[in-house]
Amino acid sequence: MTPIQLLVVDDHNLFRRGLIALLSLDTRFRVCGEAADIGEALRRIENERPDLILLDNHLPGVRGVDGIVSLKETAPDARILMLTVSENEDDLTAALQAGADGYLLKTVELDHLSSYIIKVLDGEPVISPEMMTKMLTAFRVKSPTPSTNEQAVASDNAQPSHVPAEVGLALLTTREREVLALIAIGDSNKVIARKLNIAETTVKTHVHNILRKLQLSSRVQAAVYATDPAAGLSKIKLLPV
Repeated sequence: MTPIQLLVVDDHNLFRRGLIALLSLDTRFRVCGEAADIGEALRRIENERPDLILLDNHLPGVRGVDGIVSLKETAPDARILMLTVSENEDDLTAALQAGADGYLLKTVELDHLSSYIIKVLDGEPVISPEMMTKMLTAFRVKSPTPSTNEQAVASDNAQPSHVPAEVGLALLTTREREVLALIAIGDSNKVIARKLNIAETTVKTHVHNILRKLQLSSRVQAAVYATDPAAGLSKIKLLPV
């Protein structure tokens, strides 16, 4: 089995080297590179092509959350897992909106970190339990109702950050609704494919269509969206397989 290629991005030399040493004890992983800032990480990516990037937030120059888009553009197939001390709700929200595949605190146990890495590579969203409440709060905040004057000057072409949960299901096919319901309980594409008796590539297509129709940018956002009672996912019954 080919080891999973990891890139560790953290400006604290002692922590970075310690983490690399510990991860190297697991034969499933190979640390193919390390970096202390976003610029160095981008250079490393071009040469190493990692499967997953472990990214700190408090980096010199460009913060980790602000560098996610550049990292994604340079290595679109690489997963990005934030590993940081920041419990700031804004950092969490910014990371997920930028396309991070998970957000963990540095207090995570090593064996749990290894499991989380595997889950992220399998397409599952990963969030530290301590941050879960903050994540739900961040994505469930309702925008205030605009005043009459604000509505009058609003652009007809303005797009909402996402489709309201109350109407979202109407945009999805029956199968897409089923896929979204399974995403909400944390199932990976592989598990969804097995449960629905369809090909994993078909699941990926459904996930892509769900994100496009609901105007969401990541699987994590889809999972949070699906937890909104207004979405009505609890009423969905899966088709027999």
